[in-house]
Amino acid sequence: MPELPEVETVARDLGRLITGATIVGARVFWPKTVRTHTPEGFAEAIAGHQIVGVGRRAKLVVLELSADATRSGDATLTIHLKMTGQLFVVPAGSQPDPYVRLVLELLDGREIHFRDIRKFGRFGLYDASGQPFQALGPEPLDDSFTLKAFRRLIRRRKARLKPLLTDQAFLAGVGNIYADEALWAARLHPLRSASSLRTADERRLYLELRRVLAEAIERRGSSIDDYTAPEGDGSMQEQLQVYQRAGEACPRCGRPIRRIVIGARSTHFCSWCQRLPARDRKGAAGILRGMVPRPGAAAGRRGVRWTELGGGDAVGLTALDKAGAAARERAERTRRAGATRRAKARAAVGG
Repeated sequence: MPELPEVETVARDLGRLITGATIVGARVFWPKTVRTHTPEGFAEAIAGHQIVGVGRRAKLVVLELSADATRSGDATLTIHLKMTGQLFVVPAGSQPDPYVRLVLELLDGREIHFRDIRKFGRFGLYDASGQPFQALGPEPLDDSFTLKAFRRLIRRRKARLKPLLTDQAFLAGVGNIYADEALWAARLHPLRSASSLRTADERRLYLELRRVLAEAIERRGSSIDDYTAPEGDGSMQEQLQVYQRAGEACPRCGRPIRRIVIGARSTHFCSWCQRLPARDRKGAAGILRGMVPRPGAAAGRRGVRWTELGGGDAVGLTALDKAGAAARERAERTRRAGATRRAKARAAVGG
């Protein structure tokens, strides 16, 4: 699912393209895409509003709409991309592909197409008195979110670090990718309890989380799977140190990156660089039993070895060699499939 850097990139791209445009209508092809209205009600309610700003709150793209002559107060349109949501600005009359779930028609002859293969994305339209963001935590890159504010926040909690960082009521916008990356950079185990952090640990986590998120925004996010922005893909996936790199060598110590599942989500870390304190080990034992690769396995190497040159039937391959090669092949297939889907999406809208 796109996280803070990806959604921020989409919002910035859209802002350059549609700020000042007026919405004159909407066509909804999948009724559940709109969470606040019926398709007919949504089309009627949004028509006539001007887009005066495009921003982001947590993982939501936020369009600020001006009031027209027949309504009192401004309105807010929120767009949750979820897993496969994509937004494109195209000329009016462009034939939507089968995965376009909603179209916003603009007065200037263009349209905003919301493409969503999995149908999980949601639009919400609220008036000025609505509070769609009240359950969200602070923005980690806001100037007001200081180290002091972070310490005040985290010292109230006892949860494990990975679930805590991805809790949108604790911090807005952080998800699997950047929680893994920040914890690795800060040398903190994802199953470590927040209450076990020392002052220096808190400072490292705060600084690394902000650094990783800022770098990802600069690189337009991580184009993994289906994520793409109106003006193109991101490149942060090329800089990720641990996310989706299970079995590869840790860039810091050379030992294998591990993967565990926490709350049905994959989590990646280095068990050597990110030590789990003794006080947290008993409670984490059940989760760690599912760790991949198991302790004692050698890290996969980034280069090609002579035993890999002949493919799966090469002479001299051990079971571990074959498992490592298979994992790398699966990862490469996943990357190629994601790139193909993104290319098809852009081709479908003429981008």
